[in-house]
Amino acid sequence: MFDMDMPEILFILFIILILFGANRLPEVGRSLGKALGEFKKGMKESQKEFESDKEKEEDESSEKNKKNK
Repeated sequence: MFDMDMPEILFILFIILILFGANRLPEVGRSLGKALGEFKKGMKESQKEFESDKEKEEDESSEKNKKNK
């Protein structure tokens, strides 16, 4: 996805450790996990809504075609 090797990942983790400190890392990880979970949940909900709207439009257009014939 991002094409990062192990040294780049370790460097990023080291910078995060310096910025937040060892005591806050679990809290930061939990917050990041919750945010990612909410983002995925929102994406699934919007995808379902999009698909249901698309199906409604297809149904309406097929009904109009039947009436026009």
